[in-house]
Amino acid sequence: MIVSALVKTGSAWLGRIGGRFIRGQRAATAVEFGLLALPFIALLFAILETGLLYFADQVLETAVDSSARLIRTGQAQQQGMTQATFKQSICDQVGAMFDCTNGLYLNVQTYPDFASISLTPPVTSGQLDKGNFQFGMGHGGDIVVVSAYYEWPTFSKLLGLNYSNLSDGNHLLAATAAFKNEPFPW
Repeated sequence: MIVSALVKTGSAWLGRIGGRFIRGQRAATAVEFGLLALPFIALLFAILETGLLYFADQVLETAVDSSARLIRTGQAQQQGMTQATFKQSICDQVGAMFDCTNGLYLNVQTYPDFASISLTPPVTSGQLDKGNFQFGMGHGGDIVVVSAYYEWPTFSKLLGLNYSNLSDGNHLLAATAAFKNEPFPW
């Protein structure tokens, strides 16, 4: 009898507390924010990383195009630019976005005609293959391809957005300029 009275009293008390909890609205906003905050922050972070990736790609493309003009017009050959000074001309334009000394790789090659140019990025087994990179600016009238590669670190793979196209989790940015040198005499 005492046990049944305690059970009735306990269940009535639990029913009152449970009913108040279900009807209570004071913390509803905090709970809703807690449920929506993580997906919202993840989406915001993914949007920022996507924008930054495309911005970095455009900055690299613009710097390569601008520096390739030095080769196309013969200024680089006339000034006796080396691979290091040509790379520095690109690095001066990209600013602090890139780690130029350790992450920017250049490949400047001449070709006999435009049909023989291959613009496929040199990726072997998920790694950038730097073994065949050259630096030849050519002479007047030569066909030249200037390619710059940078391994951009990605962070949003934890959120399910995977921009990595290399095995180490980085995204390979590639910028290329293909042109025929002006007919300068040197």
